[in-house]
Amino acid sequence: MDIDTLVLHALDRRVEAYGAIVEPIVMSTTFERSQGGCYEHGYSYSRIGNPNRSALEAVLAKLEGGEVAFAFTSGSAAVMALFQALNPGDHIIAPRDCYHGTQSILEEIFLRWGLSSSFVDMTNLAEVNGAIKSSTRMIWIETPSNPRLRIYDMPKLIGLAKDISAISVVDNTIATPVLQRPFLYGCDYVLHSTTKAIAGHSDVLGGAVVARAQNDWTKRIRQIQTKGGAVLSPFDSWLTLRGIRTLPLRVRAASKTALDVAQFLEKHSAVQMCHYPGLVSHPQHSLASKIMSEGYGSLLSFEVVGGQEKAFQVTERLKLFTRATSLGGVESLVEHRASIEPSHREISAKLLRISIGLESSRDLISDLDHALRA
Repeated sequence: MDIDTLVLHALDRRVEAYGAIVEPIVMSTTFERSQGGCYEHGYSYSRIGNPNRSALEAVLAKLEGGEVAFAFTSGSAAVMALFQALNPGDHIIAPRDCYHGTQSILEEIFLRWGLSSSFVDMTNLAEVNGAIKSSTRMIWIETPSNPRLRIYDMPKLIGLAKDISAISVVDNTIATPVLQRPFLYGCDYVLHSTTKAIAGHSDVLGGAVVARAQNDWTKRIRQIQTKGGAVLSPFDSWLTLRGIRTLPLRVRAASKTALDVAQFLEKHSAVQMCHYPGLVSHPQHSLASKIMSEGYGSLLSFEVVGGQEKAFQVTERLKLFTRATSLGGVESLVEHRASIEPSHREISAKLLRISIGLESSRDLISDLDHALRA
């Protein structure tokens, strides 16, 4: 079934009691037990399970082609659960260019728990191989990466993880299952900040882990989710499901506009460099074309000629781009990443990251041109 059909028919949403075509929001925190003590309807307490969260998890699993999914209160909570499922002394290899929150969680929280990590240039497979230890248990892959939009060789990295009996995780937040399907290459887990393109309207916080197969490790994730209690609320689950129904349309439209914008920026005299995997000039463009389909995503970054002050001036002059942190929403955003991320991340002071929304490419390009020329 095509993903366009799947987002609408992954669940039978007809509620027989009412004839409603959209499922109701079940806000109850507790559920009735039968006289014999069992739960005839399958739910006991909302931290353990809720109909709206169950529906969202079922749809997320189907969209990625996995067997089971777990919905969390945020993308960071989902990241935390994957790391918590490891054992003290385990080692993780992750890309140097990735979401800074992932790096912070490993270095500021889990280092004290006995987890160690190595951050490498994941475009260099020799460097990845050189970071492997006898204790390496996880290879974390974020592609495209944030904020430089690098593309990592997912098939080879997943194969490397299998060779050393390590778990492979792909952060698929930027690409979404519309553009990229990590399970096709045999990865073990897919991570999403559902706050971004999955929900898509900048109005609901959430995260998810999707597992390719049920095993002892997925049992650990479920235990961490339900015992720890970082579960997505019924209303937020319902909102995320609503956003999923238009996911393919939004992702394809924003990706097409992002390519138009990137091609414009690449040629602009006030832009030193544009980072977008859809550009033929991107160092991993051919790899991106092999592992991604139907587009290259809505996120891109560019470096302004003249340094930080010029970059700030550009953000001040933009009219259609809001200065805000996030991506994947229906509105276009711009952000100066060096002022957000820790200094040791070495993000260029002239780099601006933009998330393309659903405005027309002509209007966005005109807005950028005016801001860059002013």
